[in-house]
Amino acid sequence: MFLWLACFVFVLWTAYFWFSRRRMYRLASAIKGPDEELPIIGIAHTLTGSTEDIMTTMQKFSYLVMKNDGIMRGWLGHILYFLVVDPLDLEMLLKTCLEKDDLHRFIRNIFGYGGIFAPVAIWRKRRKILIPAFSPKIIENFVEVFSEQSEKLVVQLKEVEGCGQVSIWRFLSTYTLDAVCETAMGIKINAQENPNAPFLRAMQIAFNLVTERIFHLWLQPDWLYKFFPQYSKHQKYIKVMHDFIDEVIHIKREQLKKESSYQLEVDHNFELGNYERQSFLDLLINLSGGEKGYSDKELREEVLTLIIAGTDTSAVAIGYTLKLLAMYPKIQDRVFQELQEVFGYSDRPLVKKDLINLKYLDMVVKESLRLFPPVPFIIRKVGLEDVTLPSGRVLPAGSGIIVSIWGVHRDPKYWGPDAECFDPDRFLPERFNLQHACSYMPFSNGPRNCVGYKYAFMSIKTAVSAIVRRYKIVGDEEPGPIPFIKTKLDIMMKAVDDYKIGLEKRTLT
Repeated sequence: MFLWLACFVFVLWTAYFWFSRRRMYRLASAIKGPDEELPIIGIAHTLTGSTEDIMTTMQKFSYLVMKNDGIMRGWLGHILYFLVVDPLDLEMLLKTCLEKDDLHRFIRNIFGYGGIFAPVAIWRKRRKILIPAFSPKIIENFVEVFSEQSEKLVVQLKEVEGCGQVSIWRFLSTYTLDAVCETAMGIKINAQENPNAPFLRAMQIAFNLVTERIFHLWLQPDWLYKFFPQYSKHQKYIKVMHDFIDEVIHIKREQLKKESSYQLEVDHNFELGNYERQSFLDLLINLSGGEKGYSDKELREEVLTLIIAGTDTSAVAIGYTLKLLAMYPKIQDRVFQELQEVFGYSDRPLVKKDLINLKYLDMVVKESLRLFPPVPFIIRKVGLEDVTLPSGRVLPAGSGIIVSIWGVHRDPKYWGPDAECFDPDRFLPERFNLQHACSYMPFSNGPRNCVGYKYAFMSIKTAVSAIVRRYKIVGDEEPGPIPFIKTKLDIMMKAVDDYKIGLEKRTLT
């Protein structure tokens, strides 16, 4: 009797669930889905396996979307998503659908409500404080930090000089961690001298666990996740990161109490010149209102977001740029020639004005970011009302949007038949003429774009220039114009081989 009653209740609930979502099903059916889509589970079975397998599947779907007029439907269990590469549709979506998708709740376990992942109501308030903190007048003063840390990076790389092709990921990630900790928190942690830094290891493991949880449905329910072995690791490494940041914030609070020169008017009428030498943590404390501003938890959320985003994004971009230079030695020769024109045969560190003169390197980095964007996908959520796109398609309320930056950057419809080719010259002023703003957006687009993109670009260029000045980057030369690098999805898109290249010392004479 009980079994029959349970079955009846389940059937009744299922009928109600389907009836309440009938409009969503109807609108979804108007947009084509992949052939692999199955009843009930949708495409969930295609997103199992390793992080490399997941990235391969997402790339495959992005190509399908290019052929399917820029959009494709996909059910992940009962959750509806639309993968989009049409730049006109994306421009509207990134301007109007500002809320992050529910999948971000797994990332929020690490970041909390840091600006990138915060709900709109919190994001709007915090963005007002972040924008002046990333003023060009402020971040330009960090070039000195990037330069100093990149010189340390060059010294550390001597360890693998002449050793054939080896992974340089630990060198890149410790460089960016050192640079971002000094600029974000005003402290030197010397990760380059200590590559086994607990914070860096904790961050990398936590990222892998979060990616696994996002794509594997059985790991998503909180109550069920606690029964898996990943849960204890997840909690352990998040605590390592949080404790580290909390300690720095405590020390900084005590320091600022003793420094009367850091008083700030409550109405935030300030002169940016007064803050140019401060770290982002100093700025966040002062610009939020000092003792009456951000709580320690809010500071931790923002600083942790800056550190993790700044560390991995820049390191990944540097890694791909170096691999591409190894694959295309003629392009590397042009970069080196430009560096000689700017620095001559001197061994002096880079200074701020040098970055302006590295125009070809600028194009190389931009092309690297086009083909291998560190963040290949952005996930947003349609709000309480349906959204009608410029293309005429209608996305139902409550559905999710997957913005394929990887796909839109490689769409031949907007980048031409050579869209897959590595060609830095496409960014020459006379050639670079985007039809749509969202055709190129390595740091996203719209109101929620990355406020630190100029900061990241400076860090990337500084490190690449320091390495190429001292070392010839060698590897397997790509026979054709289309580079192939195996990638995996660990929140960021990373190279499977952890950026294996060879380094041969240059003679500066």
